[in-house]
Amino acid sequence: MTTISMDEASPSRIVIVGAGPAGIAAADALRGAGHVGEILIVGEEAHSPYDRPPLSKQVLAGTWPTEKVRLRTPDELAATGTALRLSTRAVGLDVEAHRLELDSGQSVFYDALIIATGVRARRHPAAQGLRGVHRLRGLDDAVALRSELDGAQRVAVVGSGFLGAEVAAVCREHGKDVALIGSRALPMLEQVGDEIGAMLADLHRGHGVNLELGVAAAAFTETDRRVTGVALVDGRTVPADLVVVAVGAEPAVDWLSGSDVPLSGPDEVGAGGVRCNATGRAANDVWAVGDVAAWWDPGRRQHVRVEHRLTANDHALVSAQDILGRPAAHTTVIPYFWSDQYDLKVQSFGMLSRQHRFQVVEGAVEDRRFVAVCVDASGRVVGVIGAGMFKALRRWRNALVEGTTLEETAAPG
Repeated sequence: MTTISMDEASPSRIVIVGAGPAGIAAADALRGAGHVGEILIVGEEAHSPYDRPPLSKQVLAGTWPTEKVRLRTPDELAATGTALRLSTRAVGLDVEAHRLELDSGQSVFYDALIIATGVRARRHPAAQGLRGVHRLRGLDDAVALRSELDGAQRVAVVGSGFLGAEVAAVCREHGKDVALIGSRALPMLEQVGDEIGAMLADLHRGHGVNLELGVAAAAFTETDRRVTGVALVDGRTVPADLVVVAVGAEPAVDWLSGSDVPLSGPDEVGAGGVRCNATGRAANDVWAVGDVAAWWDPGRRQHVRVEHRLTANDHALVSAQDILGRPAAHTTVIPYFWSDQYDLKVQSFGMLSRQHRFQVVEGAVEDRRFVAVCVDASGRVVGVIGAGMFKALRRWRNALVEGTTLEETAAPG
């Protein structure tokens, strides 16, 4: 095993594992906070750092070239004194020795380490080795799917969460026969609840999507190891030339096995992530940010991991201060997501839950112009979702941030 040369006297070498949006946000926050020491970003993919939300939208639709999702080039990072090592995978971590192990057999020593490895798309166990079955997490996935989409006519999307719903919409807009398959009764049910889920179901039906909901995919049919359809648990088969598996994601933490870095438990919000305190610290001189990180939330009194793009920015700003030894105020992370489907853009803030009271406060869901809130037992607004009324949506988001009740926010003036 070889060791990358390090200056043992330096107190300021920071290594970031993960070259995605969270890793870039961490590097930017450190430089913005005045860190002048060495920063090294280690990335598993061969591509320069890029943004992920457009992959299932503009990149898959073909309206954006892949260059448009790029966040930084190696030269741009180098201009800030940040080194980038691509095609390099972390395989182990010795917290006590401050040593990161790489798949090349090399070791990197650090003064502070930031885990920003994000999540990986889950595989369907029946899809192993089948041609024509795709997942969509990285840039290569999007390019491969887009290329094969042109020659397909029948597309089956397995998984009816927001990724599956977006992919179904893009494929339908490209004139494909699309089936959306999911074990839940409505699209995006876990993210948006019953009323909005029913509206999205009507939206997809209106665009000609075949909804196979409330029934899970059991297996895939094939000829010569090329997929020909999706076998459902009720015995029916949905024919398909192309299958997209969108059955969720899991934190990329396998490389931490055997380390002293703690992971969040199965009963915690966003289970399986790196368990951190309220400033992102997970272990001695180790922090975690973004999708992979389960931060302690004093308000909720639990560890919470949120898979939303802007969460990484909030995490990075707080962790940078803590890493540099400055007081770091706790940030209340407001989860945010948006979903583009056909001509509809849905935006959501906070924690939507079917356990909370759901109420439309402006507009009407059936008109696809509305703002709705989730309210807890005390009447406090804990989640906001809307479409087509973005000025009103911002006002209700402020209620979420300020912790006001439904009645206080709705009151005149």
